[in-house]
Amino acid sequence: MPSHLHSLLNRAIRDFDLITDGDRIAVGVSGGKDSRALLDLLVRGVDVPGRYEVVAVHIDGAGVGLPALVPILEPWLQSLGVPYHIAPLNVSPDEALPMACFRCAFNRRKALFFAAEALDCNKIAYGHHADDAAVTTLMSLLYKGRLESLPPRRSFFEGRFTLIRPLIYAPAADIARYARAQGWTFPPELECPRRDDTRRVRLARFLATFSKKEQTQFRANLWRISGNQK
Repeated sequence: MPSHLHSLLNRAIRDFDLITDGDRIAVGVSGGKDSRALLDLLVRGVDVPGRYEVVAVHIDGAGVGLPALVPILEPWLQSLGVPYHIAPLNVSPDEALPMACFRCAFNRRKALFFAAEALDCNKIAYGHHADDAAVTTLMSLLYKGRLESLPPRRSFFEGRFTLIRPLIYAPAADIARYARAQGWTFPPELECPRRDDTRRVRLARFLATFSKKEQTQFRANLWRISGNQK
């Protein structure tokens, strides 16, 4: 499984020119299997010419009532031997929990960009995968009436940062198998308190009701119409 995920990750990097010589990459590590798998694979090394650096960044939401993941993540990050940075999730007083998902995502991304700036990183890597891209396309169609997806790469602030998604070709099931093979555990009490109450989760569960073959076809079709295909 590691070699298979590596193959998908390397393919995405080649197809979309995600990592190049001299890059310093802030990898957003939320604590879930997707971001942990991404960091683990990037630390192992990918097929790119030249050298790149990786810094793990965790946005800690314990101070605003979200699960405290630092005690679990920090020993793992130290065992990887990767530089890491932990930044607090700061929210305004009127954003009391339960925080709307889009606001939580906005605040986390804002904190991650500030951390990347402080760490002198030019790229920011998210652990979004193929199923995330498919669900995002469905959400856009059903709730917004327009076609949007997760681009493999996107520039921000006139090119100061480039957000990349190296796992964009990887199905969620493959990442889950990789996480199990590594022996990672994810206790329910450490998951987001709104994990069962979001549009994204409901659509992901809907797609999971179909056969593996159908899910593969749906992902491919949604990817194709999103305009991201290579």
